[in-house]
Amino acid sequence: MKNIKLCYLVLVTTLTALWLAADPFWKVKIDFFTLRSSFVVYTGIIAIGAMSVSMMLAARPVIVESSLGGLDKMYRLHKWLGITGVAIAILHLLWAKSAGWLVGWGWLVRPVRHRGGQGSGLAGLFQEQRGLAESVGEWALYALVMLIVLALYKRFSYRVFSKTHRLLALIYLFLVFHSVVLMKFSYWAEPVGLVMVVLMTGGTISAFISLFRRVGVRRRVTGKIEGITRHMANRVLKVAIKVTGPWPGHEAGQFAFVTFDRREGPHPFTISSNWTHNGKLDFLIKGIGDYTENLADCLRPGDCVIVEGPYGRFNFKGSKPRQIWIAGGIGITPFIARMLALVEHLEAKPVDLFYSTSSPDEGFIVSVRKLSESANVRLHVVVPARDGRLNAERIRNLIPEWKSAAFWFCGPAGFGRSLQHDLKSEGLTPNDFHQELFDMR
Repeated sequence: MKNIKLCYLVLVTTLTALWLAADPFWKVKIDFFTLRSSFVVYTGIIAIGAMSVSMMLAARPVIVESSLGGLDKMYRLHKWLGITGVAIAILHLLWAKSAGWLVGWGWLVRPVRHRGGQGSGLAGLFQEQRGLAESVGEWALYALVMLIVLALYKRFSYRVFSKTHRLLALIYLFLVFHSVVLMKFSYWAEPVGLVMVVLMTGGTISAFISLFRRVGVRRRVTGKIEGITRHMANRVLKVAIKVTGPWPGHEAGQFAFVTFDRREGPHPFTISSNWTHNGKLDFLIKGIGDYTENLADCLRPGDCVIVEGPYGRFNFKGSKPRQIWIAGGIGITPFIARMLALVEHLEAKPVDLFYSTSSPDEGFIVSVRKLSESANVRLHVVVPARDGRLNAERIRNLIPEWKSAAFWFCGPAGFGRSLQHDLKSEGLTPNDFHQELFDMR
């Protein structure tokens, strides 16, 4: 989280500093119209800058995944920047409309402007398009707000979300046109203009990648379903896939986007198997939504699938002398993959795994217990209805050496935040708590 917060602040701070260098409005006599003009431009720069980086992150650039701590963190930054872009764009529109409103209400008198000629060359062309650009930007913003609200409203199915979310790329292109035409022409000769060219070019390329459905295309392989196992008690489906393309291999804790149905599109699932160079991938899928709840009835051995990945940096690396793993429900998946890897290459580092499940499946738990014994991992199964809720105090009591451990958590976000807050209040270093932000919307 620290890296994505830093990136967010660096972007906003840099754009603000470059705008101040190009528009030192405080050096002239300040009145409402001067202030309005400057802040219309400033809010426009911040809004389109945030949207541009958000659009680039949506294209899943693997080159920046490591520096941001994984694709889950990258998507969290994408979400923050998207919301920021919309919020600032609304402020931008209010600044732009404010003068007309105040003059219309009789609160201000618009100053007399001495307009020069239309201008020539590119400046003249931009001047001619100002009216069109203003209208395009305003209507694009209305559509943008509607789609962002739809994306954040999680009652809509993932299929509706993925299809409507792609329209944001088209709206972004309209906003780029708006921004290019209406930005102060003198800015293009300033550093802020150069930075905006880079950001909007990157965002435009990413928008076309999204519109033509080319996101992650180089990391896709085809495969076939080899086996399906249903764990009825905890509504978990195990799907075994044999990929037929050049899968690059994966580490325990990584995930992939799997397309079982082209009409539905790809869904992210954590890989539950260790990579042994045989092309086989296992996925444990929890039935928690309209799509995953009915998935077992739709899949058959031999069905063709598309797998894109691997992604994620939930990799269990670190220098701490021991590790404590905490799994909530289907969050057990990355730990199964890691234990399979440990069976192949045992480590002396002590590991405790806390598995909290509200829907225990005895057969599933037996298999996890056998695997943990083979991997030399001490397993603690917690069923809240029987044992009470798992909390930080229980973990500290069971493992007195907890301060010397690195914590790896995968499960419900609220559960993870509660544990992290409690452990940090007792002295745990924030960098020693690793949490997968497995929320793609």
